[in-house]
Amino acid sequence: MPSELTPGTLYVVATPIGNLDDMTFRAVRVLQGVDRIAAEDTRHTGRLLQHFQITTPQISYHEHNSSQRSGEIIAKLQQGEAIALVTDAGMPGISDPGYELITACLREAILIVPIPGCTAVTTALSAGGLPTDRFVFEGFLPPKGQERATRLGSLATEERTIVLYESPHRLRQTLQDLATTLGTDRLVVLARELTKLYEEFWRGTLGGAIEHYQHQEPRGEFTILLQGSMVEPKMLSVEVITAELQDLIINGMSRSQASRHLAKLTPMPRQQLYQIALGINLESNESNLDIDL
Repeated sequence: MPSELTPGTLYVVATPIGNLDDMTFRAVRVLQGVDRIAAEDTRHTGRLLQHFQITTPQISYHEHNSSQRSGEIIAKLQQGEAIALVTDAGMPGISDPGYELITACLREAILIVPIPGCTAVTTALSAGGLPTDRFVFEGFLPPKGQERATRLGSLATEERTIVLYESPHRLRQTLQDLATTLGTDRLVVLARELTKLYEEFWRGTLGGAIEHYQHQEPRGEFTILLQGSMVEPKMLSVEVITAELQDLIINGMSRSQASRHLAKLTPMPRQQLYQIALGINLESNESNLDIDL
């Protein structure tokens, strides 16, 4: 075993999302050096290993056998084996069952070492053209029913850039559902076949995307970037603000804590909220008058 590897350790290894040249030197060394590789699809990973002349034996680990296989992998780790966890593409644990194995290993105090590399989330964001200072990754939406409706509803007021994954056969329906919930004017970037020969970025509105894919068959896996909500926070009257502050203070917050809390929900500056809070006359618990700003 190479000196950089530690027995009894789970190595979480990123693999290319399309272009094999994105494989890192460190990932190759780790996959060559571990005792075995836990792979989502051993046939798919087998082609990757063959390309890099890696002969390490594999063990399958996927959503249909994760409960049973986790125990087997943990037992081998506890016996001193070094094991690499890989997914079909990208970083294990991101929208795949690798998360379950990682948490199971943590419960057993097994050392986990990440070997970073390419992921569709950051690859799409880097070239998408939507704000990247704050974003939220939602993975795959629930396929149908109330769970899907609830998740879509929660995205309507999300101010950060939203990142979703979607398969080609569900793309049209998902675009329609997003437009119904978020509006047809919401900006969207559709990143398709990232790092592959036919990589494509489509940029426009949800309404435009729906029209585009009425005339073109969706192909390949999609990473969807959505513009965050641009709705301005509602300006409340002083009377409503005063009532809200009073309710927060009566329920145990200090005046400064109540002011800080409301400052996150309204456009009014915290100092102005605090001045309003100072003017609230409570019959009891005047100890809540503080200067903790």
